[in-house]
Amino acid sequence: MSSHRVLRIGTRRSALAMHQSLAVQEALRQTGTESTLVEIDAEGDQDAVTPLYEMGIQGVFTRSLDQALLNNRIDIAVHSLKDVPTRLAHGLVHCGTMERESAFDCLVLHPSNGKPDYERPMTVATSSLRRKLQWAYRYPLHSSENLRGNIHTRLGKLDASDWSGILMAHAALIRLGITSHQFEPLTWMVPAPAQGAVGIVCRGDDVPAQALCCKISHTPTETCVRAERTFMAALHGGCAMPIAAHACFDGEVLRFEGNVVSYDGREMCTVREEFVPGMFEHAGRKAAEKILASGARDIINTYPAERNISDD
Repeated sequence: MSSHRVLRIGTRRSALAMHQSLAVQEALRQTGTESTLVEIDAEGDQDAVTPLYEMGIQGVFTRSLDQALLNNRIDIAVHSLKDVPTRLAHGLVHCGTMERESAFDCLVLHPSNGKPDYERPMTVATSSLRRKLQWAYRYPLHSSENLRGNIHTRLGKLDASDWSGILMAHAALIRLGITSHQFEPLTWMVPAPAQGAVGIVCRGDDVPAQALCCKISHTPTETCVRAERTFMAALHGGCAMPIAAHACFDGEVLRFEGNVVSYDGREMCTVREEFVPGMFEHAGRKAAEKILASGARDIINTYPAERNISDD
């Protein structure tokens, strides 16, 4: 790559997407690479009403950026990695992963409410079927509502509602520095694969761009999210459902947890495994084999085969 090339970074227009892209831009700057941001409208941003799991498309937040890459309008695309399909469009490759922020979800509380009493019926709102079903499994007496929009829109809807709270990714609140609302961390809720991680995608034939992104990639995060995404891919098959997975390092040991919840929220199948160095590359596949052998296939079969589900 010639030293005068300015890397074009594709990003969605949301505040969170811009924050993530600016972080990538700064990391590249520290390696001596110049870049500029190119804002792209995403399909998932244009429809802020329909629940994501009813939109019927994979990569709802990534497809427009994929097209911009393939049309050579941009050189790299920055994504919340949990939004990126495990099978990329032909001609594209995953070329970098930034150090992960919190992977977990949280319950953002209504400003007029104190600490919630989880033993009493309450209503939470979320756009994510994964969060909805894990919540229903743990709290079968509670109800849920659909919630779409960017982070600040969701908080505004919470303030104007009678909900007890909304379910969101903790990383989003951290990255945007939101302190206007109290929240409770939900460490019991297994997150979406790669939640809290920022991924970079580029064209497969752009080797110089790949090399630059590799320089800013965080190897421990890459190892964890690869295991999570491999687990998801192994379970997905021809049926899409809200798979949960989280891998993290405890010293040199990779701890992995994953689950699937039935479509009615009444059954859950869970896997917990530990992997030592030399086993990391196969962690996701091994965990998938174990959960399938313990009954996950029956739960997967409760989902409509034609549905493609996104998690937000």
